[in-house]
Amino acid sequence: RLGCPGFTVPEYKPTPVEGGASKSLFFPDEAINKHPRFSTLTRNIRHRRGEKVVINVPIFKDKNTPSPFIETFPDDDGEAAKAAKPDYIYMDAMGFGMGNCCLQVTFQACSISEARYLYDQLATICPIVMALSAASPFYRGYVSDIDCRWGVISASVDDRTREERGLEPLKNNLYRISKSRYDSIDSYLSECGEKYNDIDLTIDKDIYEHLIKEGIDHLLAQHIAHLFIRDPLTLFEEKIHLDDANESDHFENIQSTNWQTMRFKPPPPNSDIGWRVEFRPMEVQLTDFENSAYVVFVVLLTRVILSYKLDFLIPLSKVDENMKVAQKRDAVRQGMFYFRKDICKGGNAVVDGCSSAQNGTGTNAEEYTLMSIDTIINGKEGVFPGLIPILNSYLENMEVDVDTRCTILNYLKLIKKRASGELMTVARWMREFIAQHPDYKQDSVITDEMNYSLIWKCNQIAQGQAECPELLGIGFNKKQSGNKTGS
Repeated sequence: RLGCPGFTVPEYKPTPVEGGASKSLFFPDEAINKHPRFSTLTRNIRHRRGEKVVINVPIFKDKNTPSPFIETFPDDDGEAAKAAKPDYIYMDAMGFGMGNCCLQVTFQACSISEARYLYDQLATICPIVMALSAASPFYRGYVSDIDCRWGVISASVDDRTREERGLEPLKNNLYRISKSRYDSIDSYLSECGEKYNDIDLTIDKDIYEHLIKEGIDHLLAQHIAHLFIRDPLTLFEEKIHLDDANESDHFENIQSTNWQTMRFKPPPPNSDIGWRVEFRPMEVQLTDFENSAYVVFVVLLTRVILSYKLDFLIPLSKVDENMKVAQKRDAVRQGMFYFRKDICKGGNAVVDGCSSAQNGTGTNAEEYTLMSIDTIINGKEGVFPGLIPILNSYLENMEVDVDTRCTILNYLKLIKKRASGELMTVARWMREFIAQHPDYKQDSVITDEMNYSLIWKCNQIAQGQAECPELLGIGFNKKQSGNKTGS
């Protein structure tokens, strides 16, 4: 119920005035973290955009949900009435997105080329794992028709002007920009990914040419030049005059406010930290066990990608289509996702069902097809080997002690059963909890009492004080999660 009356303790009422940070009808400035970065980001995104951010999330149409679903906003100065859409939940502040939680994991590569390879391969996995980890079905006291936070955060920090969004002719701005600065990646970085770069890439040509002149290759130069079409959102006075040869704050100011599905992280100056990639799309879960399972799944996937030289690349436009599908209600069971059919470069005997990859510079539609998440994760005979079977074969060839192997297999069992639909995602479990609540009137409204019941139950599950076989399996025991997950 973020953004509902009385959602903060102590209670504060929103003051939608120009001088405030958010000017929100729902989200009081007092709810923003007191560190100056956050109120500054909120204010500067709104000022740069020229209006409040607009977040519209489709309402879930239940039996008694009004149709069309239309809200009125008593304190509105007209901006909300123009921005809100029928049958959508309207929100108007950065806090509705950046107030969400997520699960991210960073990997260190052995070299820049390995980092670029991992960046590209994992980018195609982002929508799959996001749908698998779906945990965000409710917004501003309503049941929505989406299961993931991604599009909400994307809209909550969208600082593009009307010109940059293509709503007005370019006059004061330099570029048309197709996405929010929080969105999916726009280009692959490795040489093998280049032929799949089928998205028009807006770049700062001066920065691109400068990087090329200094010896940076085309793919990396265009990536950096694309990040730098954005303006800085915050600037601290003491960080203005820096020695760029020894400090990277100016670079990180832009890099760290391009919030994408993957982040390519150059080593900090004067540090022994190497080239890293960050995997950013996952939704946070209720228990440490679930969070560990998702992280270990992705970590193992990186090991398998590198060991077996797997190739998941498909045209980047198809990855974007997958990102849209992944956010839909129950995408893990209902969605179909573009995925590469032959994932072995030159074939690999370890991965059953792989044949030799085709060479060449062009892409063809026969390289990929629509698959369910169950097929992608668990495999389907004659169609796709499945990521879990590949991970299992990898583990069989590794020297791992019994306890560690048991823990890992329990993690993979959770992913396997979430993918098949045998176990629920957190989003589906939350929906069913609300649907079965005695106070629910099948009108898509979540009352304060229902919200409290849900949070109480979530906390019990998180603390190991209540079982939840629908989420975790029969016989799951938090204290013995290494060896007592249900079969």
